[in-house]
Amino acid sequence: MPAAVPVIDLGPWFSGDAAARAEVAAQVDAALRSVGFFLIAGHGVPDELRMRVRSAARTFFALPRAAKQQYAVTVAGRGWLPTGVEGNAYAEGTETPPDLKESFAVGADQPTGDPAADGYWFQPNVYPAEVPGLRPAVVSYLARMRSLADELLVICAAGLGLPDDFFTRHTGHATHTMNINWYPPMTVAGQPEPGQFRIGPHTDFGTVTILDREPGRGGLQVWTAAGGWEYVPYHPGTLTINAGDLLARWSGGRWMSNRHRVLPPQAEAPDEDLVSLVYFYEANHDAVIESLRPPLGQRTGYPPVVSGEFIKQRLDAITLG
Repeated sequence: MPAAVPVIDLGPWFSGDAAARAEVAAQVDAALRSVGFFLIAGHGVPDELRMRVRSAARTFFALPRAAKQQYAVTVAGRGWLPTGVEGNAYAEGTETPPDLKESFAVGADQPTGDPAADGYWFQPNVYPAEVPGLRPAVVSYLARMRSLADELLVICAAGLGLPDDFFTRHTGHATHTMNINWYPPMTVAGQPEPGQFRIGPHTDFGTVTILDREPGRGGLQVWTAAGGWEYVPYHPGTLTINAGDLLARWSGGRWMSNRHRVLPPQAEAPDEDLVSLVYFYEANHDAVIESLRPPLGQRTGYPPVVSGEFIKQRLDAITLG
């Protein structure tokens, strides 16, 4: 029986012939239909770059709280999100204690000229002076993620037999965010409250999420129809991909934006701390997204939505305080 979350090698997509590329696209389509998650190998993102971002981020999170506080923001801001400002489970209507994590958030920062859009979606990124290595590493990483996210959307279009730019014609000035999440150990964070997670059960909101993670006991789980909550497999060097609500809707319900969560620190691993690089890709903030109809789409009745409005409603839902 195949793994619920498959590993897909993108190497043939980048270097293969038409048949090899079609096979990769078919594998992606199948994974998005069955579980909404897959791991990718052969993606071309250098291990060294990922390690540089993670190392610099750890240096930032280790700073005294007073030093981090000068960069404090809340959900959708650019800077440090302390524990207490975010509860992801609220997006699905579940009340939980705040997510047990800290984040450093960066994202799209090229203005459009529309003050309202720029003030929310395209804020300037802020980098800590105390960690000079963070900015160049993150800037390089964001460029890689943006390129990879668009390539994944091209693969998605190919899996449906649609023109290569079916999705990416709507991402020329896309909104996107990267949260560098620090999940502190129990020895720092204390005993989790009842019902508290590092990230509570939720679905992502945009098109594709690209996750670089570390394995752990208090790690990533996905909901499966067959087995309930299951750990997402970890393979060194791979990236974890999942579809968000916007892409699931865009596909007319063909693809799944699946529930997932990050477990709290576990008693058997009280010193475990993890850093995850989570890149959320969306579409142009003013893109009107119309769902695919049958036979490609599986459902009818989705009204068109404006990408930025759709995403903001969900971000507002998870903002605490």
